[in-house]
Amino acid sequence: MNESAIGKNIRGEYSRGGRFGVGTPQANSTVEDEFSILMPREVSFHAVRLTSAAGKPEDRLCEYMERLGEYLLRYDVMPLDGFAFACTASSYLLGADAEQSILTAIDSNFPIYTATGAINWALHRINAKRILIVAPYPEFIREAASRYWRSAGYDVVDIKHIQTETIDTRSIYDLGSLNVKAALEAVSFDGIDAVVVSGTGMPSLPVIACDWAVPILSSNLCLAAQLLASVNSSAISDAGSLAINGWQKRLAEVMDN
Repeated sequence: MNESAIGKNIRGEYSRGGRFGVGTPQANSTVEDEFSILMPREVSFHAVRLTSAAGKPEDRLCEYMERLGEYLLRYDVMPLDGFAFACTASSYLLGADAEQSILTAIDSNFPIYTATGAINWALHRINAKRILIVAPYPEFIREAASRYWRSAGYDVVDIKHIQTETIDTRSIYDLGSLNVKAALEAVSFDGIDAVVVSGTGMPSLPVIACDWAVPILSSNLCLAAQLLASVNSSAISDAGSLAINGWQKRLAEVMDN
């Protein structure tokens, strides 16, 4: 290591490529696992749990975003290049207007990126208009997701439902990438510009790494890519793609062990 580089970066010696905060639902372990694969080694991320004691899933999910300003206080004076709100269902249930109102009211020293905002950013990046959604949500969230994306100007061709054992959204965390693979193999890609795998708690990177007829985007992939793009990271490829350099190699290292 070059001694002249020691201790010269205000982000910290282990986050020279960027330092980000990540908010993840309280029982969700997938976000941190997938971010550790997607993010280059010179990038650090620091997770805060989005917590709620509400009994109903819809109340719990809405509370995650409604209390976002409170959760951000837990970073105290930590300097961040940005914060990722890693929960799509919160945005779907509240709607785009309420989502934006909450974000606008928060006073922070860093930009806040939402999972839905990152998906929208990614779809624009690859010029996708007609989308198919793959999601493990119960019906009321699937309906909210459809409204959200249609109001954003997309043609939602269909929503492919991945069945969970209960309507409690925490049962999503029992799913694996094989569930996503089976869902994708059962759909037609004719007339589709991209597939959105929605739900940050459902593992999907092993499936995204495979070859498909159309781009397969996930909430976590889009969030990681937007965060890297926000700091002009060399890890993100040209404007016409969502390729993050090296993540497939990191995935292989994890899956082979």
